[in-house]
Parts: sequence; structure tokens; C-alpha cells
Amino acid sequence: MTPRPVVPGFHPDPSVVRVGDTYWMVHSSFEYAPGVPLYRSPDLVTWEQAGHVLARPSQLDVSAAPGSGGITAPTIRHHDGRFWMVTTNLADGGWQVLTSAEDPLGDWSDPVRLTGVRGIDPDLAWDDDGTLLVSYAGFGAGGPAGLVQQAVDPVTGAALTERRPLWQGTGGRFPEGPHLYRVGALWYLLIAEGGTERGHAVTIARGHSPAGPFEPCPSNPLLTHRGVESPVQNTGHADLVQRPDGSWAILFHGVRPRGASPQFHVLGRETFAAEVEWVDGWPRLGEWLTPPDGAVEVSDDLSGPAWVAPRRFPGELLTRVEGGWRLTAADPDPASEDLAVVGRRQEHEDALFRAVVRASDGVGGLTVRIDARHHLDLEVEGDRVRAVAQVGALRSVLGEAAVPPGDDVVLEIRTLPGEGHFSSTALAPDVLVAGLAGAGGSTELGRLDGRYVSTEVAGGMTGRLGGVWCARGELLVRSTTYRGADAPAAV
Repeated sequence: MTPRPVVPGFHPDPSVVRVGDTYWMVHSSFEYAPGVPLYRSPDLVTWEQAGHVLARPSQLDVSAAPGSGGITAPTIRHHDGRFWMVTTNLADGGWQVLTSAEDPLGDWSDPVRLTGVRGIDPDLAWDDDGTLLVSYAGFGAGGPAGLVQQAVDPVTGAALTERRPLWQGTGGRFPEGPHLYRVGALWYLLIAEGGTERGHAVTIARGHSPAGPFEPCPSNPLLTHRGVESPVQNTGHADLVQRPDGSWAILFHGVRPRGASPQFHVLGRETFAAEVEWVDGWPRLGEWLTPPDGAVEVSDDLSGPAWVAPRRFPGELLTRVEGGWRLTAADPDPASEDLAVVGRRQEHEDALFRAVVRASDGVGGLTVRIDARHHLDLEVEGDRVRAVAQVGALRSVLGEAAVPPGDDVVLEIRTLPGEGHFSSTALAPDVLVAGLAGAGGSTELGRLDGRYVSTEVAGGMTGRLGGVWCARGELLVRSTTYRGADAPAAV
């Protein structure tokens, strides 16, 4: 069976905790708001988005975040009757954000800032005496300082100790993403190393104290796909969790690249899961947990938890009106990175985004983007609809058509499989096709090689987002539809 993600489409850096019979998981969200998507599951395979941890402006400021800036690598834990989440906000100068809640479905507290913790990928663990230990990838004046640990006051955020070095891994670059666990009489330190690209790996060590020294597992790495023939690559940044029956599992991210060498991934880093067996006191990777395949179709009204916006909350851009939603331009400059965009993640290899819009009072339409400089748009302005590709600094009109001014327009962007031989550089991960839909069928206005809306071309840490946008004035959004599957015929 081909491995499939348990949470597909741009859900990297998973962290998971079990409370009772329910599992809770969080992910990085970078420049998008709300921040830190929160999922729950009864079985580690079927996941439902329950909301966001950083769900209001008082908790999250990513207004200054560049592409792939903002919120990175959260950790979620449960201690002394409360849920705790810590993450790093690289966009507001405050570094670590620590928040908590008795009920994860309710309001999480306004953040406490850990001002003495300078780095990324913070972890939470409590020593035997109840002291909160934060382990993380430290930064210093000269750059990365390796994996370090400090005791922290969770009420004030003050560091109680100087940082001390931890195990630095097996020699891979960028040791990061530490998670510390007490298992029996030993403490285990799980980390990521090798970088989050093709060299990514998960390694583990153990010791008698949470401060070390740590003995590396003799069969490291616990998980890696470097140099392995697999449809899933870049596997790493993991978290372990124990089931009620005592068995264990691991959640980790990976990508599904396609197209010609070096291949391209367009969905971002997705979350996968596998069984874990313990052998001679060490975890070993077991069978992957794979949800069933199947087509998905979602029609909603822009208010659900799947909808996010770059550098702003959707509520700052959208207003509910009779017959739909009014999306108001955030900046009059159409070249600005601050265009009003509200979208949802592309979660399947083959997908269709549709929006019914009216642009009588502005300019806007439908987009599929990976960042502000790499996207394919359908732009409605007056009596014209244009398919426009943005690739870096280059902006090109691929085609256009006339439409009745002031009428509703049905816009569609869908993906098609890339065509060609695997040894040909012409083989794309997919092809994006933009057009109009109507009673007489679809009218194609333009198509774009999918590699130009991929991480390998755009760079960064995110995946594709599809949604509506407005560059000037207001756009009336009547409805949206997302259809996705991992088989083109199903879409």
C-alpha cells in the first residue's frame, strides 16, 4: 500500500499528545493566521481539525512575517490538568510563545513570552520535582548554538537557569526539533537532524537525567528516507505518543515529490504516522498507518477552521453580507505582498478550486499560491477575466475572456498530471489549469507548469493554498468549492 498522510497538505512539524482516549496534534503555520492548527483523533489515523491554538490577534502577530516566517515547530503537552503549547514566532521579535488551556476546544490563554529562551523548536517536559524544562535549538551571536535546555517559570516566562548543552545528534546538519520523554527510569531525547530536505532524519538517545548525558541509539537513525526509493521523502521532525493499551506510535512529516529530477513537491510537508515497537529499550519503526484513499468535496462559506490568511486574520478582510462574503482589499498596490488573500490548503495531489464571485466594485478573483511571488490567478476586472501567472518578478497574462460586467462569474483552477518521461526535464509535478465554468462547460484561459508553484522553485517551508483574493476595492464571494483526491480520475 502506498503511504498516505494522516493529515495531508502543508501540516509540518507535528507534535502530539494523548489525554484519555483522544489524541491532539498541532503544526507549524508560518505567516498564516489563525496560527497553530489543532487536530484531534480517536485512533491516530482519522484526524479532524478542531480549530487553532493561536486563534485571535491578541495571541498572534504575523503582520511583519515574510514568506515562511512567523510560527514554527510547536509542541503540545498535557501536565497537571492543563494543555500546554509552546512555539516560536519569528515575526514579532518575542521568540517563544507559551499558552495553555484546560479545554483545548475553548480559549487558550494569551501568551507568556519566554524572553530568555533564544532559539527555535521549543519542547516542554517536567522534571520529577515539577520544574518545566524547555529544550530547543539555540541561537547565539554567531548563529546556531546546537540543542540546549533551560528551566523556565511558566507563569512569568523567566529563565530559571542558564542554558546547558544537550546531545547534538549523530553528525547530521541542523540538529533541531527536540522532544524529551520519561519512559520508565530513563529519559529519551528524540531529535531531527540532516536538514528538512532530502537528508532529513530522526535520531534518538537516552540517559538517566533529563539533562543528560545521553547515549545514542546504536541503530540510529530511527527514521529517514535519504537515498531510499519511496514516494515519500524528507521524512523527519517527529513526536512519539503512547496509546492507552501501552503500545506506541510516531507522527512525523514528509513530502510527496513528483516530476523530473530533482522532483518537486507542491503540498508542503505533510504529517504521516507509523507504529513503534520497543526492542532492548529502544524504539524501532514499525508499519506505517495509512488512511483510506478517496475523493473529498467541500463547499463552505469561508468561516470554517480550514480558512487562513497571510499576515492577517480572515476576519480582518471578510464581512458577511447578504448572498455571500465581502472581501476587502488590504492595500491598493497590486504588486504588494499585502494583497487580501483568504484560502485553504491544497491537501491532495489532484485538486480543483472553484469560486463564484462578483467583482463589480473591485478587482480580484481566485488564486492558487505558494507565496506572494509564486501563484496562478484568475483576475476579474470589469468585463474581462484574465489568467495571470506570477513567477518571481515575472508576471504574465496567459489568456483572457469577456464576461458580462457586474454578473457572477464561476472561476476554476484545477491540477492535471504532468506529462512526459521521467528522464525529461519537461515532466512537471502537475499542471495548473485556470478557466471559467458555465452551463456549456469549461473555458480554459491558461495553464502553468506546476513546478513554478512548488517549494523547490519558490523556496520556503509552506505548501500551496487555494482561495480568493482582492487587489482593489471589494470582491463579493458567493461560494467556494474544494475537490481533491490522490487520483486524477476522481477529481
